Amino acid sequence: MSWIEVFSDTYVVGFILLFFRFAALFMAIPIFSHKGIPRTVKASMAFFFAIVFYSSMPPLEIPITIPSIAIAILGELLFGLVIGVILQIAFNVITFAGGIISFMMGFSLASAIDPISGVSMPIISQFLSLMALMVLFSMDMHHWILLFIGESLQHVPLGGFMMSENLFDYIIQATSNMFLVGFMIAFPIIALSWLADVIFGMLMKTMPQFNLLVIGFPIKIMVSFVVLIATLGATMLILKLQMQEAFNYLEMFF
Repeated sequence: MSWIEVFSDTYVVGFILLFFRFAALFMAIPIFSHKGIPRTVKASMAFFFAIVFYSSMPPLEIPITIPSIAIAILGELLFGLVIGVILQIAFNVITFAGGIISFMMGFSLASAIDPISGVSMPIISQFLSLMALMVLFSMDMHHWILLFIGESLQHVPLGGFMMSENLFDYIIQATSNMFLVGFMIAFPIIALSWLADVIFGMLMKTMPQFNLLVIGFPIKIMVSFVVLIATLGATMLILKLQMQEAFNYLEMFF
């Protein structure tokens, strides 16, 4: 490739489409979409990786016209957002389970701004999401994403992404699976909370002087924290399996 070819219309448009593919990913996927990362940094990262992967970019197959380029840019944005939605659904298993656990522990009103999503979220959900973020870094998920983009350039040409019916079916199935797996993660604490409520109800019938607010709730919270710590390793393992399953499904793009 000569310097004259680098600055030709075909390669310039290809670089722009590659930049939008990375930019859409960094806006949507769980790690790079962190609200603590400024938009300028995300744009700079997208520009840098577009330069890095520029040499492996296949020849552009779309005509160089304004309508086709606009449609291709929308296709690249859609490609990144679809991947982000698939990975976010797998990641939100943890936050959904944390919301249920917070409700059962009586912490549903104790919420704060989540630094990852930028929205108000229960404290337990924030704790589990931060732990999950560290697990994703430990399993080199950020490297997986970059490798996936490198492979996608060979199988999904720039500007050639098309939505399929199987993709909609998977998103619906993954969303229903998110609620099921999230409930399974929170089930030990749910079961113990219900058991504690039964025991406290029996105590209040046999011992009217038993103060549920002073004694019962602290005991319930303490038991829930013990169970949460005991099951934290299994919870993170479930998250890893969910993310691996989501990445395996991304092979459908190839």
